[in-house]
Amino acid sequence: MNERRSEGFLELAGRRYSLRCYDRGRAVPRETLERCLEAARLAPSACNSQPWRFLVVDRDPLREQLGKAAFGGIYRMNSFARQAPVLVAVVRDRARYAARLGGTLRGIEYSLVDIGIAVEHFVLQAAEEGIGTCWLGWFSERGVKRVLGLGRRERVDMMICAGYPPPGYQPREKIRKAPGEMRSFLEA
Repeated sequence: MNERRSEGFLELAGRRYSLRCYDRGRAVPRETLERCLEAARLAPSACNSQPWRFLVVDRDPLREQLGKAAFGGIYRMNSFARQAPVLVAVVRDRARYAARLGGTLRGIEYSLVDIGIAVEHFVLQAAEEGIGTCWLGWFSERGVKRVLGLGRRERVDMMICAGYPPPGYQPREKIRKAPGEMRSFLEA
């Protein structure tokens, strides 16, 4: 494997942030969304299950209906997402048998880990494109399924809202643990 350091990725990871306000007058081109979806498609998964579908809603009136259904009532704390030009529902598909069996034996739901990796690929590509995103786990799954016509047994585990930041927007400084608080090098 190449020993070359990739400063570009660390810069991208540092640049990515959760955006909670959007330039509502600026649509995200579908070509840009396609690149984000391609990054998610390329994500690794347990036993190559790829247990996800990304349902992209970027046109009204469906986007407006989805935002209202997903982020009303007790989910209102995420109502900022209703203003995003793009809403993405991430639907969990059935993982391969080997991944399900391994997950059961280990007590880990690998499909959720896989979805997390795919969503992170999506949002990192979005950051590369100048698009702000926010992962959302607090939303009305029932409302989302109703608006999108999903079946009772289908699971929407995650949503993403995306769009351009408003003119002049400056993200706040990231606050992260010090390296020594999050890692250890162990020796025998």
